Amino acid sequence: MERPRRQTYTLDMYLKKMKDQDIRSDQDVQRLSDQWDKNMVNELISTVLNGGYVPPIILGQEPNSQIWVIDGLQRSTALTMFRYNSYRITTSIEDPVISYRAKLRDVEGNIKYDGNGDVVWEDRTFDLTRKTYDKLPEELQKKFDEYQIETVIHEGYDMKEISKLVRRYSNHKAMNVSQKAFTFVDNYARRIREMLKRKFFIECTGYTKNERKNGTLERIVMESVMCMFHLENWKRTGQLGAYINEHASMEQFDVLDNLTERLETILTEELYGLFTSRDSFLWFTLFYRFTQSGCEDGRFADFIAYFKEMTDGKDMNEFYGIDKSSSTKDKNVVLKKLNKLETMMCDFLGIVKIRLDDKASGILEFIHEQVDSSVTREDVEQYAEVLETLMRSTGQSKLWEDGNVLSLTAIVAWSFVNDVDLDNWIVDYCSRNETYNSDQMENFKQMYNDLEQYIKQMEAA
Repeated sequence: MERPRRQTYTLDMYLKKMKDQDIRSDQDVQRLSDQWDKNMVNELISTVLNGGYVPPIILGQEPNSQIWVIDGLQRSTALTMFRYNSYRITTSIEDPVISYRAKLRDVEGNIKYDGNGDVVWEDRTFDLTRKTYDKLPEELQKKFDEYQIETVIHEGYDMKEISKLVRRYSNHKAMNVSQKAFTFVDNYARRIREMLKRKFFIECTGYTKNERKNGTLERIVMESVMCMFHLENWKRTGQLGAYINEHASMEQFDVLDNLTERLETILTEELYGLFTSRDSFLWFTLFYRFTQSGCEDGRFADFIAYFKEMTDGKDMNEFYGIDKSSSTKDKNVVLKKLNKLETMMCDFLGIVKIRLDDKASGILEFIHEQVDSSVTREDVEQYAEVLETLMRSTGQSKLWEDGNVLSLTAIVAWSFVNDVDLDNWIVDYCSRNETYNSDQMENFKQMYNDLEQYIKQMEAA
């Protein structure tokens, strides 16, 4: 066979050839089109409009001149959807605003020229969100159509040989969800990789050989920082990297790194086994909370050994009280597991923990009256978890006494209903207030007014 030849088309020409069936996408063994999710389609369109690099599309040509897509089917169909099928770019696009240059025109649409007779250009921006091809400015439509798409054509192949090429080019492994999430955490990627060189991650028996190379350990570090410091805004793996990149800090990674170093000195090989790819972030978070108890680190190892003994042979879904069909990374599941572990640890160590069981009905009634009548008992349990996290961020304060639980829980409920992050406000509020009003309705109103004022100040800053 001859060496494959390179052929560059304008994107407009390439897509027209596909539309006219000069280039076909339905080769016998080729997987079906539309395998990509909308995020992937969005980013490909953005790449083209920004003049970025799109890898060559591999084609096979039969002796009768019929051309088939061998590798690049998803790219081809995604671009076709946008050009001809009114695909609308969704709000999940990472960088929606695009810059471009346009000829300056007068009110009648005529091109303007400067004193030297040269066309006057101006810089413009355009938001791609919810736009179809037809809604693009003329300049961006032209940029899309004139984009140079590279192809590599294997000529003179019959259908059987083209099928073999499809298998050959498809014999690669795409990024999994964890690996893709890691590409979004560029601010901390190097720090994460440095942390994974620690003895803990090298010697931990809970991780398989494959998990050490497929992005799982990187995901564990991101999940741990998320659970320790941003639990209220918990994200599943697909959104994890982008959130951590924007909201985490180097100090938070330093805290986790210090925790792993301390765990190295207290864990035996047998106890390492509990730190699996599924549960490691829970144990790191639990140890982080434990370190604020004032107990010696060795007591945490004692608890892990106790936990291992108490749960040996038990159905863990039943133990945690979760449905077997629930995803292990759903926020409610994470909160329920963490609450169970922390309650068990506090009982074992004799540590006082906020408990709502004996007052849940009263809290629910208070929230129904002051915040939202649709809140459920399960929601109140979730609010308690958030209260635990907020309490650890503020340290000791009279505000956390049982007499103030009603208004504290209600303000958390309000934050959930209105999608407001309380992390910074609660620290600020506790630094300015040492007591609370025993009239919890009045106290809640005071906290609510303070929070609203704080939000306005932040928006104005």
